[in-house]
Amino acid sequence: MTKVAVIQRPPVLLNRGATLKRAVDSVNEAAAAGASLIVLPESFIPGYPSWIWRLAAGRDNAIMAQLHTLLLLNAVDIASGDLDDLCEAAKINQVPIVCGINECERQRRSGTIYNSVVIIDEHGKIINRHRKMMPTNPERMVHGFGDAGGLRAVDTSAGRIGTLICWENYMPLARYALYDQGIEIYIAPTYDTGDGWISTMRHIALEGRCWVIGSGTLLRATDIPDGFPARTQLFPNPDECINDGDSVIVDPQGKIVAGPMRREEGVLYAEVDTARVAPSRRTLDVTGHYGRPDIFQLHVRRQPASPVQHTEM
Repeated sequence: MTKVAVIQRPPVLLNRGATLKRAVDSVNEAAAAGASLIVLPESFIPGYPSWIWRLAAGRDNAIMAQLHTLLLLNAVDIASGDLDDLCEAAKINQVPIVCGINECERQRRSGTIYNSVVIIDEHGKIINRHRKMMPTNPERMVHGFGDAGGLRAVDTSAGRIGTLICWENYMPLARYALYDQGIEIYIAPTYDTGDGWISTMRHIALEGRCWVIGSGTLLRATDIPDGFPARTQLFPNPDECINDGDSVIVDPQGKIVAGPMRREEGVLYAEVDTARVAPSRRTLDVTGHYGRPDIFQLHVRRQPASPVQHTEM
């Protein structure tokens, strides 16, 4: 039995160091409560770029550029050790962690930011990094296109887990690729909320016959820090709940066992029994006995395509 903890707390927006500390503190809190798998929201470090839904490309370029510069400055470069503190927390507490990040590659002097999610195992090692393959709508003003390099289910002490980010979960072939890898705990960090999204989490649980963890983003106007560019223009109502959260945990039969946690800050807990997954697939295994590979076949190219090939003469 695995006790899952879903952290539904706002980031310290556009502040990598302070948000990382909040993540570590939350991990320590959940681990002390007995959690054996801890999940943090989409783009948690240093925060989801919520302003993109309130700015218009071409009209608000100056504000967009200012915010993008701050986001890039505070984005996570894995190669530089920006996640070392979180990895150390996983190791000390001997618990796997799933965390959404805005990811960059400073060594390449790249201006590209990816919407990524990492899986850190109980030994503090990053065992998978998935970059969102298709940024959603205005996210394309901020995030680059990912690839299938991290489209994997991986083994941890909590079970076999994998992730898709937000509206990637509406991509049937991406889901199918994870089902085929024997996923037991399917994790969906998201900025989406509401009954439609929650019904999607239930559908995926029924379709994949797996546990589904919907990790929602909570953000209120009071969470926007002083000095945030164009704060009063973008978030004029001090009482507004910008994003509701709606974290939820669903069993392999599509039953909600915890949540949704709506407009509430805290930690959502549930006991998850991965031993229920295989028996649930007795009646429906979409990439097994319920598949038809003689009719349908999916090919996944995991190798990222490089824009330049360097050849030494």
